Amino acid sequence: MDDQRVWAFEESLWTADADRYRSSIDEQCLMVLPKPPFAMSGRQAVDAVAATPRWDRVELSERRVARPQEGMIVVAYKARAGMDGGEVYEAHCTSTYRRLAHDEWRVVQHQQTPPMLAP
Repeated sequence: MDDQRVWAFEESLWTADADRYRSSIDEQCLMVLPKPPFAMSGRQAVDAVAATPRWDRVELSERRVARPQEGMIVVAYKARAGMDGGEVYEAHCTSTYRRLAHDEWRVVQHQQTPPMLAP
């Protein structure tokens, strides 16, 4: 998958519906989100992502892509997502994809770290 498709895939996970998540997230996925229970795996991770807000728009910056081996892609970026009504969410994120078949990829790892605030 070329970089343009990687970023389109990642953006779609922020704005798509729950069915898109369920078809894109591997059942073996490990995930860390900034709300309890924080670290999740398998079906719990799929359900947690399916229950997150549907953002109307997302901007991904500070983009990095690595391909440590054939059939694996790792991305890191800063996300700024918004929805009508003004809510905005920011986080530094990573995702790892594995290829199951030609043009068939699943997320096997995802984490979100919101900006740290000084006390």
